[in-house]
Amino acid sequence: MRVLLAEDDRRLGNLLTHMLNDENIPVDWVQQGDTAYEYASHGAYEVIVLDWMMPGQSGIEVCKRLRKEGYQGSILLLTAKDSVDDKVLGLETGADDYVVKPFDFIELLARIRALGRRGSVQFRDEIITIGDLVVNRSAKTVQRDGREIQLTGREFQLLDLLVQNRGQVLPKEIIIDRIWGLEAEVASNNLEAFIRLLRRKLHLPGERILIQNIRGVGYKLEV
Repeated sequence: MRVLLAEDDRRLGNLLTHMLNDENIPVDWVQQGDTAYEYASHGAYEVIVLDWMMPGQSGIEVCKRLRKEGYQGSILLLTAKDSVDDKVLGLETGADDYVVKPFDFIELLARIRALGRRGSVQFRDEIITIGDLVVNRSAKTVQRDGREIQLTGREFQLLDLLVQNRGQVLPKEIIIDRIWGLEAEVASNNLEAFIRLLRRKLHLPGERILIQNIRGVGYKLEV
């Protein structure tokens, strides 16, 4: 796994670079959004870590531009913004994950490793149909009522988990464990932000709501 780190704080960038290298994770560190875009456009990175606020293009702008141009790797945003609305905004641009500053290095490392593993996961050649929802697990594509739904890698992971357990209530703790891993410290509002955005993409006005919130427990995909 190779990582691109875009962080304009020299002290933090230098520290993260050394710590990731100590974990045998090669890192290219840049300090401006424009440079991050150039590196990402010409390098093979499994994971890109973008600070939200950077000189030149912001992390949000870089993420949005890369996704528009077809970048398929994982993108993680670093930011001090921690409201659900901020997280949804970040995820809407195409980010796969979101870490709020200040953070523990162990948490960031767990998130990066989980995103790196995601790129190597191979699904069985399987197409699952639930009403008007069609999920192709091998091609990682989703359709509803014939329309293509564009999901990020993390969003597809979450939908796939719900699809595999359709009709069953999945506790939030189980979802977080399966998507982010045991080592990651993920706040429940991170999951809430992903669910909100996934619902927004899956449900047009007037369509049946597929993802149900079971208050105080978790979520369920209706069959």
